[in-house]
Amino acid sequence: MDNLIPVYEKLGLFYLGKEVDPDTSGMTENLFLYKSRDFTTHAAIIGMTGSGKTGLGISIIEEAAIDKIPCIIIDPKGDMGNLLLAFPDLKAQDFQPWIDPAEADNKGIEPRAFAEKTAKSWEEGINSFHQDKERIRLYRESADFTIYTPGSSSGVPLSVLSSFDVPSPDIMNDPDTFSSIINSTVMSILSLVDIKADALTSREYILLASIFSCLWKKEKSLTLEELIGHITNPPFDKVGVLSLEQFYPQKERFSLAILLNNILSSPGFSMWLEGEKLDIQKLLYTGEGKSRVSILSIAHLDNAQRMFFVTLFLNKYISWMRRQTGTPSLRTILYMDEIFGFFPATSSPPSKKPMLLLLKQARAYGIGIVLSTQNPIDLDYKGLSNIGSWFLGRLQTKQDRERVVDGLIKNSAEALDKSQIDTLLANMNKRQFLLKSAHMDSLPLLNTRWVLSYLRGPLSNTEISRLMEHKKMLPAQEEEANIRFQGAKEVSDTTEIRPLVSDGIKEYFLNTPPYTEETVYEPQIILKGQVSFFNQSKNIDQKEEISLKLPISKDTKEISFAEAFNNEDDISFYDAKPLARAKYASLPGFMANLKDMSVIERQFANYLYDTKRIELYSCRDLKLISSPGEDTAGFNSRMQDAIREEKDRAVEKMTEKYKKKEEKLQDKHSKLLEKLEKEEADVKAHKTSSLLSVGSSILGVLLGRSKVGTLNAGVTGLRKASSVLRQKKDVDLVKKRIEEIQEEIKELEEEMKESIDEISEKYVLDNYSIETISIKPRKTDISGISSALLWESR
Repeated sequence: MDNLIPVYEKLGLFYLGKEVDPDTSGMTENLFLYKSRDFTTHAAIIGMTGSGKTGLGISIIEEAAIDKIPCIIIDPKGDMGNLLLAFPDLKAQDFQPWIDPAEADNKGIEPRAFAEKTAKSWEEGINSFHQDKERIRLYRESADFTIYTPGSSSGVPLSVLSSFDVPSPDIMNDPDTFSSIINSTVMSILSLVDIKADALTSREYILLASIFSCLWKKEKSLTLEELIGHITNPPFDKVGVLSLEQFYPQKERFSLAILLNNILSSPGFSMWLEGEKLDIQKLLYTGEGKSRVSILSIAHLDNAQRMFFVTLFLNKYISWMRRQTGTPSLRTILYMDEIFGFFPATSSPPSKKPMLLLLKQARAYGIGIVLSTQNPIDLDYKGLSNIGSWFLGRLQTKQDRERVVDGLIKNSAEALDKSQIDTLLANMNKRQFLLKSAHMDSLPLLNTRWVLSYLRGPLSNTEISRLMEHKKMLPAQEEEANIRFQGAKEVSDTTEIRPLVSDGIKEYFLNTPPYTEETVYEPQIILKGQVSFFNQSKNIDQKEEISLKLPISKDTKEISFAEAFNNEDDISFYDAKPLARAKYASLPGFMANLKDMSVIERQFANYLYDTKRIELYSCRDLKLISSPGEDTAGFNSRMQDAIREEKDRAVEKMTEKYKKKEEKLQDKHSKLLEKLEKEEADVKAHKTSSLLSVGSSILGVLLGRSKVGTLNAGVTGLRKASSVLRQKKDVDLVKKRIEEIQEEIKELEEEMKESIDEISEKYVLDNYSIETISIKPRKTDISGISSALLWESR
């Protein structure tokens, strides 16, 4: 049996445990394997406390990590950090820092002895499921593991409030999805200040929704500080047919702004602004393209903060998802360890709509959603039809069992009846689960395997901090643009008279905080342009909008566009007139001689032509080419998705090939059974044990069956039949046929293993070369050039 472990890991199969005999509740030696791509139809794990839900969830994540499938885990309880407690050497000193001293004391054992006992039991448990230390090592080396703690510095912090980013173009062009994203975003914000808003009647909701809609349609992202500012001074004058003052007077809007500002200024809330930006792609892959297991631990947050974070995250996830290409293979898993309160059947919290949208749409993108809960009622009934795999552990209450029984009853001959299912769900042992799968005709019962990670239980903030100590050194935040701008501001001579420029030069004014009695304007040139990149053979047709600010001073002798920095301002926010009694820094001398900005604009167009390039990555074997701006990590992740698709197709082709061979063997065997049926009762008694077991092999799983024995089991059965036949006369012909089938079985097994090895060795990222392609614009591809003089206060 042990030699099967490395075989199935090459085929995209998850080893979840062993099959259980429903009549005896005893665990068999048949391995329970499940196709990874079957998780694209999503899964739910349901069972009362102590049923083993967390262990099953961790098994699924471990299998995904070994197969280099990235995972993001939302962890409301703090249990999933146990995924980092996998010790390849299984030494007692590795376990000792993580054991509970109180538990050791209750058992009357010294902590060191308790650690030794725990290490020994873990090794025995792993070995009992045909696993070993090398599989633990493989698991740890296959992925990068990180615990993120939004709103806390115990793990790696996440900068959540920088995440009101403009949704992806696909969402912007889909009115229903766009509306859903705005709805859940606004509801989550209002939940922070304990406002239970109604989308039709709440002025708070309608105002915030209008602000997001207005600014996102202008492709402008928002911070919480900016949102508070727009509440008091919205970027529109009317709401529907009513003036803003009629609909929501400024004094009352100010009260809402104060509530949100109190949240922003409260002690500890600054942690929501610090850390890594909430970027889904970076949560899935490292900068080198290695798959990640990212655990978003939110156990330390209160209910309102959890809802706020989960909703923002799901919206961000949807926006990332809609930018991906479709795939039938499993691209990634999104796992939520406890769904209670986030996806209920009887109410509509902010997190419900985005979760329902994910369940409906994620399959097309190769995303598997796995939800865990103690109670079936925690799941919205609309979402049930979108979940293809149900892992059901022990359910204590009759109401819970009745909720799932009707959906489990099958018409096939192998199905369990209603009373059997009810009895199983009520009396199931720990770590036993009944599986209802859209991909299987039967209702198999499984005992989950021993996990590779030490199930320590919920981790404290101190323990998370210890695990993440080596990852919490945040990179220095480089603000090159600000440094340049500060250099331009070192101007001592100012005048109250605005320097004169030609009427042919447009002038704008920008007043930035802090607002003081003395306003000093300093000059910058703002530049805009568009560069098109077109290459028909490589299917490239892209446009890049460029908007820059270039600080200038009286000492500037010539324009250097390389010193400009990105301008993220919306020009509609600029003023046409300056503030009264302001002062002005001096302009460079050449500005006084310009009739207009045409010379600078021509130089800018030439600069764009000379410097702008699209650097693309190409993989010819996979017929893939990167998108403009896509880094190597992003391109590598798309290559891995494509390789996984190619591998799945190769496995399907191999499956079809061996399916035909299996059918031939089964046909030969059925003819032997016809002869056995004519023999005496003792021969007939061996009929069941001599059934050909090719269908219970790994090939059987690929054909849609779950359990795994070995091909040699068929040989053993036939030998039993042969021993009986030797007691009869005229058995030479049957014995010869049996020997022929035995040889064919052995050959089939070896041939299949060779095919599996070939597939496994072929579809590896290192086997695919990447080349870099540089595409430059044509002169005619430079357009939309404009410029103006901007006076910005300091």
